This record gives sequence, structure tokens and C-alpha cells, in this order.
Amino acid sequence: MKRKFLALLVSSLYLCFFLPDAKGQSDELPKFEVGAHFTSITKSNFSNGDTEAGFGARFTFNFSRMVALEAVGNFFPHVCRGCGSFGDNSGNIAQALVGVKAGKRFDKWGVFAKARPGVVSFSQGDLRIIAGTGSIFPFAFEQKRLTNFAVDLGGILEFYPSKRLVTRFEAGDTLIHYRERQTNFFGFDPTTGATTLVPFTLRSETRHNFQFVAGIGWRF
Repeated sequence: MKRKFLALLVSSLYLCFFLPDAKGQSDELPKFEVGAHFTSITKSNFSNGDTEAGFGARFTFNFSRMVALEAVGNFFPHVCRGCGSFGDNSGNIAQALVGVKAGKRFDKWGVFAKARPGVVSFSQGDLRIIAGTGSIFPFAFEQKRLTNFAVDLGGILEFYPSKRLVTRFEAGDTLIHYRERQTNFFGFDPTTGATTLVPFTLRSETRHNFQFVAGIGWRF
């Protein structure tokens, strides 16, 4: 369903480039935009399929009526515990993305495609089992931040109530690349009957996550 939505959106954007300019495009476009928004991200089924709600801000520099550079930061405050395979989606989520917006801008609305690489960070995404340090239990759990490369691909629909005000909606696929990393698992030594830690390598993989954004901005 998500792939069909993105394919339809890309086709619409392609057609928009061949439409004639609308009335009012002679007006000078402000170069800068700042905005605030609400966002949600739906993790892949492999990562429990959970949806997290968050908020964020963006800064946009308009090169022209068709192309802009954007920087976006998002934060999802909910602390998810034991989420994802091997806990790699655990904790709260932070995003930092910078990329290009390109499309067609009309008098009162615009439609664009976006491509924004960056990073997605899970505050407790790196879960490891380590040897205990003098406690009764011989092992301990260690949770650290896990930061992964990501790319936000999708579409943007904007409305312009006035020359300075922008309302917009975004939908797309946030691809998160989980790098290869080392961890430990519990093992059993049949010769001694003791529980041991067995080193294990988690292979790298890329997961798809549907993300939606609704916000407002001011141009100056």
C-alpha cells in the first residue's frame, strides 16, 4: 500500500513539471522558511509495527520556486522498551535530516518530492549483555544509544493562505540502515553446566518506515 502511494505521488509530480505556470507566479518568493510540525513514524512489521508520535522543526532555503534545501529535526518522546529485533528500536527516537525539496509551486498550493539523508538515533537501541561486576547475578544488561544512517523519501503538499504563511503535509518512507555490530547472547556450557556469554554478529540491514508530517511555517 505504501509503495503504491509513493508511485502515485511520483507520477503526479512528474506531470506537474509539464503544467503551465499558474497566475501569480511572478510574485517574488521569500528565500527563507521556518516551521514547526507534528509527525508520526510507523515502524516496519519486523520492528513490531508500532507507531510513535513526535514533533519537530524545519528550516528551508528556497533556491527558486521549484527547488529548496531543507534541514529537519524531529523528536519522539515515548520510550519504547524491548522494541525491534534485539531491542534496536528501543528508547526514544531523534532524527536529523538535510536534503532537497523539488516540485511545482502554484498560486495557492504546491506539490513536491523530497529526498533528505541524515541520521536516526534510538536512545536505548544498542542492548548488550555483559559480565556482572560483583553482583549476585553474573550478568548485566547495558543499553546505549544506537545511531543509524537514514534517508527520508516521499512527497509534500503545501498550501499558501498568504504570502508569508505555509501549511503543509508530508508522507513518505524513512529508510533506516542498521549497521553490522557485535553483541552477546546467553549460552550453555555442557561440560561445566554453567551459563556463558556467546559472541554474536548482527548483520546490517535496511528497514522501511512510513512517516507522516503535518505542520505550519512562516516565510521571510
